[in-house]
Amino acid sequence: MSIEQIKLGSQGLTVSRLGLGCMGMSEFYGETDEAESMRVFQAALDAGLTFFDTADMYGPFVNEELVGRALGKVRDQVIIATKFGIQRGPNGERLGINGRPEYVKSSIEASLKRLKMDHVDLYYQHRVDPNVPIEDTVGAMAELVQAGQVRYLGLSEATPEQIRRAHKVHPISALQSEYSLWNREPEEEILPTVRDLGIGFVPYSPLGRGFLTGQIKSPDDFGEGDFRAHNPRFQGENFQKNLKLVAAVEDMAQQKGVSTAQLALAWVLAQGQDLAPIPGTKRVKYLQDNLGALDVQLNDAELKRLSEIAPVGVAAGARY
Repeated sequence: MSIEQIKLGSQGLTVSRLGLGCMGMSEFYGETDEAESMRVFQAALDAGLTFFDTADMYGPFVNEELVGRALGKVRDQVIIATKFGIQRGPNGERLGINGRPEYVKSSIEASLKRLKMDHVDLYYQHRVDPNVPIEDTVGAMAELVQAGQVRYLGLSEATPEQIRRAHKVHPISALQSEYSLWNREPEEEILPTVRDLGIGFVPYSPLGRGFLTGQIKSPDDFGEGDFRAHNPRFQGENFQKNLKLVAAVEDMAQQKGVSTAQLALAWVLAQGQDLAPIPGTKRVKYLQDNLGALDVQLNDAELKRLSEIAPVGVAAGARY
């Protein structure tokens, strides 16, 4: 299988049309299984997927090590993206957001050591530090590019103003934000901003943290250690309201003869050639299902219907 390659941003970064979010392989979504994760990586590579997303805080720290073990032998064939800025302690404790220049430098060195690589292709500021001017943080990130430790720079969950300020210091190649049928808010200001500046867009949680797969029918479906059990969108009345949205997407998917996840992911892919979603999975069968979305074509009537099913603001409950 060959996956289309697209340009992210204007600086030359090229990635597969679909990427793989690796977070859940190490934390946040219940039990982990390294052997199965390794099979997922191999299946992704076999399919032609080249874009892999991790962060230092996933695990914490061990997800980068996993990515390094899985992809070290094919380093020159893949694009590795990682992130810094959400600081955690050795026992997983949350220590806040850190965008100080000296922390930027120590973070990349720690990430490269865990990955066992001499550079990362795309380095994101995971969250903007409200106490440090973004110019200072991105200035330090730019020094990493000059030093050859990083090829391209990215931001995650930044505001339009922050994106513009950062881009003046050093070209930003990609912005990563949550975007899916149940989180369409980026359409209002974020997507117009990045498109104006020639920045690529990387939607994370394009399947609504798994909800838009249709696999989650009850709060009891979450295993121990699954953070979604405590997420506002998966609780009480919000959960029941959001199930109705998923049911409408499921009905349409059945009529089209595709899986619910494929329809939801195809909708994200249809939003532009300048975006590369990174659905996360820790099971080969779900990876293969997601890859099938690349072959799903949506006509104008179908796109209109999905927009009516899931308008901006449709999801009940806050994201976090």
